[in-house]
Amino acid sequence: MAKQTGRQGDVTTEKLVQSDCAWNGSPYESYPQGRPQLTVMKMTIPAHTLLPWHSHPMPNAAYIISGQLILEDKQTGNTRVVKAGMAFNESTGEIHRGYTTEQPAEVVITYAGVAGMTLSEPSAY
Repeated sequence: MAKQTGRQGDVTTEKLVQSDCAWNGSPYESYPQGRPQLTVMKMTIPAHTLLPWHSHPMPNAAYIISGQLILEDKQTGNTRVVKAGMAFNESTGEIHRGYTTEQPAEVVITYAGVAGMTLSEPSAY
């Protein structure tokens, strides 16, 4: 067994987001049934990009590495600006999208689904 060396005591933690509902206030009802499969994706969105309307079948959370993203809820029209260093919970089963303005955005998203489940479902809007 290899010996691990390093400094202790310099580690810090910061809770970025913890909630039982999405950014738009819609509550999470349950996780998908089946053996859990976590997926972590890094998304790079160029400046002046409008993502298509979509929904998610499972809870997921995102962290903005750089830039900013504007979230938009289709049903209510509500928006929220999330900037570098901020995290948010995405809505499940509700149509929404994100878009960038003057600067690109890098986002890391963690999905809590099950094997074979699609991460995002496009909408006809």
